[in-house]
Amino acid sequence: MDSDGAASLRALAKYFSLHSYEQGSDGPELNELYALRYQIYCLECHFLNEARYPDGLEIDDYDQRSAHFAATNADGVVAGTARLVLPAAGEPFPFIDHCPPFPDFKPPPAAESGEVSRLAVKREYRRRAGDTLWGINQSHLKGPSAPDESPRGEKRVNAPLLVLGLYRQIYRFSCENGIRYWYAAMEKGLARVLRIYGFDFTPIGPESDYYGPVTPYLGDLRKLERELEASNPALMWWFRSGP
Repeated sequence: MDSDGAASLRALAKYFSLHSYEQGSDGPELNELYALRYQIYCLECHFLNEARYPDGLEIDDYDQRSAHFAATNADGVVAGTARLVLPAAGEPFPFIDHCPPFPDFKPPPAAESGEVSRLAVKREYRRRAGDTLWGINQSHLKGPSAPDESPRGEKRVNAPLLVLGLYRQIYRFSCENGIRYWYAAMEKGLARVLRIYGFDFTPIGPESDYYGPVTPYLGDLRKLERELEASNPALMWWFRSGP
């Protein structure tokens, strides 16, 4: 990892806290995640009808079978969130209904699989013109960058690093709970940025309109580990053991 990348990860650890919530968790912490999803998916992007969520919390049927993850800033405000939908006997993963895979796709064992979804980053961390829902900008396709200063002198990191932190939490949860394979419906720009950091997902179906144009992907964590050990051992250490 180059010096800018290392500085960015140190800033992420210094200015943000990463949190995981087991399947079946509830309480005000999760409501903050649902409120951020409502703000982004309903009010900002209009992917979902805000009238369906009069309490300002975007919750669906998959949340009860999911583990949830969050990044909070120094003030305890949720800056980003994601979930991992876990396997349930006889129940499909969310992407199947909206962006199905190719007919010849052979899925891995369902019991070892999960779907990363409801990834969202607060608007303040999607501050550049051209930023997408996840904060991906053409400038991010060049790789990690060092933290910058806001007008108030507050250190900030860019949105892809928040996403990387969330993926680290999902990775640790997956390793602890026997999940080896991740499904994810992603825009191509996000998939390219994740590939720069070492997450090489394989497309398993055509692009579909599912909260914007997205493609279904599959990632194998054992493959990820092998490739990161070879190409970026410092990042692999951070995923496994870093603060």
